[in-house]
Parts: sequence; structure tokens; C-alpha cells
Amino acid sequence: MRVLVVGSGGREHALCWALAASPLLSRLWCAPGNPGTAEHAENLPIGATDIAALVGFAGDNAIDLVVPGPEATLVAGLADAMAAAGIRCCGPSAAAARLEGSKSFAKEIAEAAGIPTAQWQRFEDAVEARAFVRRRGAPIVVKADGLAGGKGVVVAATPEEAEAAVVRLLGSGGVVVIEECLQGEEVSLFALCDGTTALPLGAARDYKRIGEGDTGPNTGGMGACSPPPVLTPAIEATAMERIVRPALAEMARRGTPFRGVLFAGLMLTAEGPKLIEFNVRFGDPEAQCLLLRLRSDLLAALLAACDGELGDFDLRWREEASVAVVLAARGYPEEPLTGGPIGGREAAAQVPGARIFHAGTRLEDGRLVAGGGRVLTVCALAADLEAARSAAYAAVARVQFPDGVFRRDIGLHTGAAVVGAAVA
Repeated sequence: MRVLVVGSGGREHALCWALAASPLLSRLWCAPGNPGTAEHAENLPIGATDIAALVGFAGDNAIDLVVPGPEATLVAGLADAMAAAGIRCCGPSAAAARLEGSKSFAKEIAEAAGIPTAQWQRFEDAVEARAFVRRRGAPIVVKADGLAGGKGVVVAATPEEAEAAVVRLLGSGGVVVIEECLQGEEVSLFALCDGTTALPLGAARDYKRIGEGDTGPNTGGMGACSPPPVLTPAIEATAMERIVRPALAEMARRGTPFRGVLFAGLMLTAEGPKLIEFNVRFGDPEAQCLLLRLRSDLLAALLAACDGELGDFDLRWREEASVAVVLAARGYPEEPLTGGPIGGREAAAQVPGARIFHAGTRLEDGRLVAGGGRVLTVCALAADLEAARSAAYAAVARVQFPDGVFRRDIGLHTGAAVVGAAVA
């Protein structure tokens, strides 16, 4: 099989690593990729949203399967364009990708399917939205309706904070969704879908805020652990039956069947699991955690999803736990420093169970340097969560990245308030 992965982050490095292990694979490319993906695939100078160039390359090179990483390329219609060219793409159509591309559309699907979720309202007018906030009070959640790279959500502790978020996120001609603040434990549940069948694809806990104890602004994700201890098999089964499968059925009923990876952000409340939001692809850094634990052939699973054969497919997982710690550039998520040198990766990789995935890295004169906000994801697989945490942080300690910041409480519910510590 000839496979093209689309994207350039830690998720795409993990996808390339997992796909490269498949006995079905004959050749692998990544567009545009990063120095880490180059260890497993041939990088291409094609942007992730350059649909025409991606389709052209896939057609010219007899690609058997396209594996999209980022949401923007799916919302832009990559799967539709590949389908028109007769090329398999394991991702939803642009119409189905609206589950992530529009928060209000996802809420409408949830209501139509009877999925438990937070009460909400959609606003285009800042005056009306701010008046609603004052009436409802806080805590309250304000979300940009469209894609925001994981940074378009504000969990406001005061009405004033919520009103400021409304003004910022609405901008000029924008849309916001304002919803009640659900209470409980948050987890990420993934399912591989073929339009009619949804197969559980593992779960993780993502740590979105920049600082320990879940403080500071939201980011694209500062770390993850899998499996999350709070998500029991019974709760997972409930979430699949009440949230994931009803959404899949509603999308099919509307003539926009969902194929690919459906990511349900859940809040485990006292009343049971409730939907926070849908994403339409692997998470980042959750993918790094999940793929470390996947025992089955990822390429075979993605092909089964494309071909509508998940009903006869079985996914197998390792019993071990995994932890992923993101090393970000100082100043992230607002104004991250770039160009800082990175060393010590070989030493870090010698920690038993450790694996390092590149995200925002680039090569300058043969040296590896920081090229983006989230720079590396340092992961570890071990017998249990505590051992995985220990191994991951042992590996982090060996990375030489003076401009780096990281959270010290990944894999814990709370942690010491040490924010923005540099990597030694």
C-alpha cells in the first residue's frame, strides 16, 4: 500500500510511526511533515490545505490511502476532492467535518439525536451575547463557532471575563456559542467510523491549559494520558451508545455519513457522560498516547473504515498506560519563541519505554531548532500510569531545550503550581 499522511505536527509524526510498522505498507509520504516524520516517510513540500496539490500528487503517485491529520484540511474538503479523484481518504467529507468546523452545527446534531450536552445559545451580536452572559452569570463557557486551533474556548469564572471573551471571539462578523459550564471530569473518547459502524478507538485525558492545576489560557494541548482512570468500561459503553452512535446515525440520516476518526470531548458528570464538543480527527497530543498503546495494524484499521468493513474488524490494545508531555516554546500560546536549539533527544530516547515525537521543529544548518509553539511530545509506555509518568518525565529531563516550558502534572488531577519552567 502507498500511503500519504497530511500534516506537520506531533500527531502526524505518531501516525507515520504507526503506519510504518504495518506489513501492508510499501511506501509512505507526509505533506508537509517535519524532521520527525522524515524518519519514517518522505516529506513533501505541500501544505496541508493545498487541496489541489495534494490530489495531484496522490493521483500521479498511485496513492492507495490518504490519512489526514489536521481538521482544517478536512473542513476545506480534502476527503471530497480525493473521493472525486477515486482515491481513498480516511476522513469525513466537508459536510460531515462541520461537526468540528461549526460548534453550533454540532449542537444541532446533538439536539436532533438526543445526545446529552450543555445548554447553549448561538450569537452573532456582541450586545445580545453580553446581555445573555449578565443574565446567566458565571462560570460560563464562550466558544468561537469555527476552527480556532484549540484556542477558541474560554471557561469564564466571572461575567466580566465572559464578556471580554465575547468581544474577542466575535471579532468582526464572527459567531460564538455560549453554554453552561458542565462540572465533572473531562476525557477524550475516540471512535473509528465507516459511516454506519463506530468502533472504540481508545480514550485519553488531555491537559489543555498552559499551567499546572489547569490554570492559564487554553492551548492546543500540553499533554495527555491513556487510559484515563475515570473512564471505566461501563462509562465508555454508555458514551458510545448515548453520544457517539446517535451522532453517527443522525449524520447518516441527513445524507452526510461520517467516515474517519470521531473525537468526542466528554464531561463525566453526576448525571452521566455529556458531550462537550466533537472533533473530526485524531487529537494532538492524544494520538501520541493512543498509538503507543495500539497493538493492531493501524493501516488495516483505516482501510476497513474507508471500505465500510468495521463491523467485522477487531482492535486490540496493550494493557500498559501511556503519558505524553508537551515541550512548548516559551511564550506559547501567545507569542512563542522560535529558533531555540534542541538537543539531548538521543539520551531521552534511551529511557525505557520512552518515545519522542516532533511537532514544531525544523532543521537549520543541520541543527534541530524550535519552529513552532508546541515543539516536541515526550511520551512513555509503561505498566501503569505512575510508571509511565515517571518514565516520561525522566526523558523530559534529558532533553536540552533552554527555551522550553512544560507542565509537571501530566497524568495527575492536580499538581504543584510551577508554570513555565525551562527544560534543563
